[in-house]
Amino acid sequence: MYTSGTFPLPQDLENDRIKLVPYIPSFHSELFAELSKKYPETYKYIPWGHSEVQAAFDSETFRREHKWLLFAILDKTRPSDNSTASDGALAGTIAFIDCAPRNLSVELGAVLIFPPFQRTHVASNAVGLMLQYALNKPSEGGLGLRRVVWLANYLNEGSIRLAKRFQFQQEGLLRWHMVLPPNLDGYLAGNGKVLREEDPKPGCAGRDTALFTLTWDDWEGGAKENAAGVMSRTM
Repeated sequence: MYTSGTFPLPQDLENDRIKLVPYIPSFHSELFAELSKKYPETYKYIPWGHSEVQAAFDSETFRREHKWLLFAILDKTRPSDNSTASDGALAGTIAFIDCAPRNLSVELGAVLIFPPFQRTHVASNAVGLMLQYALNKPSEGGLGLRRVVWLANYLNEGSIRLAKRFQFQQEGLLRWHMVLPPNLDGYLAGNGKVLREEDPKPGCAGRDTALFTLTWDDWEGGAKENAAGVMSRTM
């Protein structure tokens, strides 16, 4: 059964390379904050600053109200950073956002991969495991959803490239979709749209968002096998 307006947590969401575990603030928050401060460039295209992200991740109320299922990504090929992540090193996060059991749809987001784990097997395997859980039939251990959404800053070539690698289809471009936070450490420079005079938020650039989806018929029509192939690659 679906729970708390979201979806049930899977028993096991892992393969031989990574493991996805529910993000538990008492276990993960301290190390996540430490890595966020060490690698602020992780938030280059994120519409929140890292302090806002941390507050949201740590807030059960936020996660419940926004219908999030948030996971910590553990890289099983690297030793644990601390005793709270004994299955591997904390590599980042990934989530189901805006879970909609009634419409059998979900957004795949909060894909934050820290730089030491970027351009490795981590992101592709995390996304692949989430897609398998979302789109596989219930008899295969999945939720049997009809639609998975992927939203990306239109300038974030890495995110768009990853979506296309899994055969997400672009449905459109949401113009002026978000207000970005004030420039933080220079990482937001050039990552938003220029504002007109007298804009109510002059220090916050705008963002166009590319909208991609992967549906059950895409999945059954070859995207499932493609995903397995993407996950099996070493890089």
